[in-house]
Amino acid sequence: QVQLVESGGGLVQAGGSLRLSCAASGGTFSGYGGAWFRQAPGQEREFVGSISGNGGRTRYADSVKGRFTISRDNAKNTVYLQMNSLKPEDTAAYSCAAYVIGTGGFPRYDYWGQGTQVTVSS
Repeated sequence: QVQLVESGGGLVQAGGSLRLSCAASGGTFSGYGGAWFRQAPGQEREFVGSISGNGGRTRYADSVKGRFTISRDNAKNTVYLQMNSLKPEDTAAYSCAAYVIGTGGFPRYDYWGQGTQVTVSS
C-alpha cells in the first residue's frame, strides 16, 4: 500500500512560481508513474501532467505546457511539479497519483494523495 502526501502549495501572485512535492511511503514509487491532477471549485478534475517510472517520458496538458515541469527523484521516492508563470486560472487543489499501465495501454491510477491548495492572485 503506497501512501502519497503532497506539499508545497500556497498563495502566490500571478507570474510567480511554486514547486509541489509528492512524497511516497509504504512502497517503491519507481515502480509507478506519477501524475498530477487539479480541481477548481465547481469544475471537474483536470489532468495536469505525468511522468513515467524511470522519468524518461513526460506528458502535459496543453494549458500548462511550457510553464509546468514534472520531475522525479526515485532515491527520495518523490515526484515534483515545478509551476512557473502562474496564472489566476491555475488556482485549484492539486493532487498527485501513482499509476501503472493497465488493460488497453491506459493508465490505472492506483493511489492518490489528499491534495494541496494553490491559489494565484491577480
